[in-house]
Amino acid sequence: MATLTLIQAVNDALKTAMRDDPNVLVFGEDVGPKGGVFLATDGLTKEFGDNRCFDTPLSEDGIVGAAIGMAVNGLKPVAEIQFQDFIFPAFDQIVSEAAKLRYRSGGQYTCPMVIRTPYGGGIRGGLYHSQSGEAYFCHTPGLKVVIPSTPHDAKGLLLASIEDPDPVLFLEPKALYRSVKGEVPEGRYKVDLSTLRTAREGSGVTVFCYGAMVPVALRAAEQAAEKGIECHVVDLRTLLPLDEDGVIDAAKRTGRVVVVHEAPRFCGFGGEISAILAENCIEWMEAPIVRVAGFDTPFPNTLEHHYMPDDRRVLDAIERVWNY
Repeated sequence: MATLTLIQAVNDALKTAMRDDPNVLVFGEDVGPKGGVFLATDGLTKEFGDNRCFDTPLSEDGIVGAAIGMAVNGLKPVAEIQFQDFIFPAFDQIVSEAAKLRYRSGGQYTCPMVIRTPYGGGIRGGLYHSQSGEAYFCHTPGLKVVIPSTPHDAKGLLLASIEDPDPVLFLEPKALYRSVKGEVPEGRYKVDLSTLRTAREGSGVTVFCYGAMVPVALRAAEQAAEKGIECHVVDLRTLLPLDEDGVIDAAKRTGRVVVVHEAPRFCGFGGEISAILAENCIEWMEAPIVRVAGFDTPFPNTLEHHYMPDDRRVLDAIERVWNY
């Protein structure tokens, strides 16, 4: 197995899918000869030609609208939105068209397309290149929302997303693009969507997280272990549809829960995790559920390090629920 960064794993997944299936196309802003702003599509145009990996105009609604048309006509488009912050001009296409096709056609049509986009902070991108908008899309039945945190999962989840018959929003934590490395099998393999990953075993406090917050939670768990608190760290991986049974089981394991995400706290995905647990296993809870999140402000530039949850804030939450 090769040792790859997360961005290299994404690139490997795209090449694998395109080699195996001529119906897989990749397109977006600067994804062609340039290889994308983060080089996720590096080398694709050279290997597969500009009919299968090509640049588009600067029009997010056009990119997604074209992908929907391709998908209903038998192709498997993988559209890139350069930054998740730029996706909102295509919001109507995603939530009103792509997500509704199966339902409105009574199952006669599906929309097998993937929208890849880097999201989140960690690169000093300021308020227009650092947002975490996953909760907007998790409110939309018909979509799948997938977020990898390791190179292994990035490739396996992306290949599974490309093969899925429904539209998938594949959010890539840009802070992890080159900061994490891991072993990635060669060739095709899939990581099933709607499954959790146990990142660390423990019986004291369950910590739910995803994306760039997984390494943060793991560092906090290491520090908690030094204080005698063993944490069970769960990487959600697929937010929609969520493995609710897995979430409930993981919470029951410890009776104490911390949820971590970098999106703003109010109406963030942590609120859904908290509600699921309140409805299904409140009698197992030994302490209130604590959320660690970004603040309810626009994403700052110079204060990025303060806005994004760090291991200190997560450790504080772990200690609060442990000592309750």
